[in-house]
Amino acid sequence: MVALWGASALLVLFLAAFLPPPQYAQDPAMVHYIYQRFQVLEQGLEKCTQATRAYIQDFREFSKNISVMLGRCQTYTSEYKSAVNNLALRVERAQREIDYLEYLRESDICVETEDKTLAEKLLQEAEEEKKIRTLLNASCDNMLTNIKSLKIVKKTIDTDGSWMKDAGSDSPKVYFLIGSRNNTVWEFANMRAFMEDSTKPPPRKLNLPLSWQGSGQVIYRGFLFFHSQGTSNEIIKYNLQKRTVEDRMLLPGGAGRALVYQHSPFTYIDLAVDEHGLWAIHSGPGIQGHLVLTKIEPGTLGVEHSWDTPCRSQDAEASFLMCGVLYVVYSSGGQGPHRITCVYDPLDTIREENLSNLFFPRRPRSHSMIHYNPRDKQLYAWNEGNQILYRLQTKRKLPLE
Repeated sequence: MVALWGASALLVLFLAAFLPPPQYAQDPAMVHYIYQRFQVLEQGLEKCTQATRAYIQDFREFSKNISVMLGRCQTYTSEYKSAVNNLALRVERAQREIDYLEYLRESDICVETEDKTLAEKLLQEAEEEKKIRTLLNASCDNMLTNIKSLKIVKKTIDTDGSWMKDAGSDSPKVYFLIGSRNNTVWEFANMRAFMEDSTKPPPRKLNLPLSWQGSGQVIYRGFLFFHSQGTSNEIIKYNLQKRTVEDRMLLPGGAGRALVYQHSPFTYIDLAVDEHGLWAIHSGPGIQGHLVLTKIEPGTLGVEHSWDTPCRSQDAEASFLMCGVLYVVYSSGGQGPHRITCVYDPLDTIREENLSNLFFPRRPRSHSMIHYNPRDKQLYAWNEGNQILYRLQTKRKLPLE
């Protein structure tokens, strides 16, 4: 009935809108045509009503099925929650039993752990000592007992600089590096040519691609090693024959952040050479101004080992190594006397009673550099523009225990 009433209403609206004027209302063909269109429209509305009723019935069935499934899910959830709670109780009970067993074994385990830790520590210390003894082999057993005399080889007006021979070869060449920041190296044919500027041949001038910082440079096996200016810890390896930078490294352990020596205001990393090879002396973080000694493999520029030494940087002016032992030179206010008051031996074969006579001949100011040459067993030093050689007196160190 609702559908018929709706169709009648639509028919009235249709007739009102689309019936021809009154003059055509008596035309039978027109009336028949309109009636046919009305029947088609009414049939379409009936089909739409039937489809809507079918959709409503399907939706009711779907809602009913969803309700049933939700009820089942709630049942399963309740069962799962109960199973989880039971499992948690069982786990808690098992944990209490485990804790009780651990309590019964606690004393024995603590003893075993302490014994294991102590054994591991002793093993590590033994391995470390073995590594150090291998690194610092017993082929060199000399220790310094006295600075016998000095010889002023040359005088310049430059207060800072370094001079040296190749500490890793028998070459007679002498190298002269002026200033604490520069990139020019003068190479003299021999010591006589260095002492007498008029001697021929003249020195060879080498212009480095980078400038050095401080006066801690060394020459070893044909290479110049120096601290690169403008960097805190970069070490450059320069090939003197090819005139090229061979390699470079960043020295670890806080190197270059502070001065090495109080009385050497431009040196942040001091390099050294002895019978065991290449070393670096520098400051380190968190050790209250004490010096750090680092052994460097010159071929690869890898760090072989580092030691925190008891030698302080306060009042220090220079240092050098001989047979793996660090000797640090101190002075009072840079005016002397210059004395070695701190010696660090990683193998612990030197005692304090051996240090009583380690004085340098009095000089007016502190040294810019002091480097040991293992080839001629002398110290090369720079003091207030004077290039100095110190002759040394040595004796055999105590044997390793």
